[in-house]
Amino acid sequence: MSDPSSFCSAEQFTTRHLNLYLRVDFSARVISASTALTVRCLQDSLTSLILDTKDLTIKKVSLNGQEAKFSLGAAHSFKGTPLEITLPSPLTRGQEAILEICSETSPKSSALQWLNPEQTAGKCHPYLFSQCQATHCRTIVPCQDTPSVKFTYYCQVSVPKELVALMSALSDGDFIDPHDCKRKIFRFKQNVPIPSYLIALVVGALEGRKIGPRTTVWTEKELLEASAYEFAETEKMLKHAESLVGPYVWEKYDLLILPPSFPYGGMENPCLTFVTPTVLAGDRSLASVIAHEISHSWTGNLVTNRTWENFWLNEGHTVYLERRIDGLLYGEQFRQFKALGGWKELQNSVNTFGATNPLTNLVPNLHEVDVDAAFSSVPYEKGFALLFYLEQLLGGPDVFLGFLKTYIQVFAYKTVTTEEWKTFLYSYFSDKVEILDKVDWNGWMHTPGMPPVQPNTILKQNGCE
Repeated sequence: MSDPSSFCSAEQFTTRHLNLYLRVDFSARVISASTALTVRCLQDSLTSLILDTKDLTIKKVSLNGQEAKFSLGAAHSFKGTPLEITLPSPLTRGQEAILEICSETSPKSSALQWLNPEQTAGKCHPYLFSQCQATHCRTIVPCQDTPSVKFTYYCQVSVPKELVALMSALSDGDFIDPHDCKRKIFRFKQNVPIPSYLIALVVGALEGRKIGPRTTVWTEKELLEASAYEFAETEKMLKHAESLVGPYVWEKYDLLILPPSFPYGGMENPCLTFVTPTVLAGDRSLASVIAHEISHSWTGNLVTNRTWENFWLNEGHTVYLERRIDGLLYGEQFRQFKALGGWKELQNSVNTFGATNPLTNLVPNLHEVDVDAAFSSVPYEKGFALLFYLEQLLGGPDVFLGFLKTYIQVFAYKTVTTEEWKTFLYSYFSDKVEILDKVDWNGWMHTPGMPPVQPNTILKQNGCE
């Protein structure tokens, strides 16, 4: 299955590892990058390959130390520009090579938000954060910018020495930049393979406070006290998630509380969840945003949708798991209450898009569609509604949790499509095929508007709509 949102061919070659050197320049608002991709050839003979880029200046390309010819193709309105590299000598099936690219971002890179000191809480230092989901990693470095390709990464980041850099990875130390004593280099390693959209970087006047055995909360010092209080129950949520779906494989679960311009509630960057400061309510009432991001450590980050058309596999399962955690924390009625609220949220999205809009399909067609323009609560809440409906159909919460846990074990470290998910569902519930055959699969997945069936909730039965 090719990814309509990428120029790359994941059938021809795959990226196994990324070794990055990034130099952050606040005055020019650019990042200079040296990217070494370990690529593996997947076909008999490969003479050229294509990477995703957008608004990048490409300075030099080499393969195994030999300079390679390259050209940028025609710019696409939202996909960017394909970088076509002619290999000095062909690669054969199974052969690995190191592809090195020197590049520079544009100040208008859609993944990078540069903040002036006055836009921060402390007002003294500039701030930078990235948001690569869905297709913006290509505006930082050339890569196979598709969720169908997963790789490990190592990164060195050079920043002004009074600032701190963090990434979606484990820290591997820091030292004064040998080329410039006014700068510091921070090193990071991510040993679990991830898709490009989970690469994340933040640079600012950050301070950390340990709030649990696996968790440090990071923010500007002005928000540190409030953040440490708000997210004090993070370890409890992590333990609940592990009791539901198995061990947490990412080692650390840190939280970064961003400035208010961060565009989402949260972003599940591995080892370092990004969180909006608007959840700092002072009474922990909005901390369930963290239950959602924690859940992504299994559904999304460990088991990943192969293309953005299958985004519901990430988000529907994550909402389901988030609400299972809510049920353990606050009781089954609270879970049901959240389910009913989600149905209302879905109705709002369907009303906004229009009930016949194909973007309200659970599995939309994204050929020549900007993924950002298609973003809504549909994959979250229609996806959840399907799973909640199946839970009720197939024997209740415990039975369905057995399926979810096994699904995660089978597809961990891999990517998955809706068809593969459905085939696995049928094989897991092989004794209930007659029940599954009665599900209106086309109505749920490939039809716009509201789902064909509304799952039952305790509140609905009691007339609490």
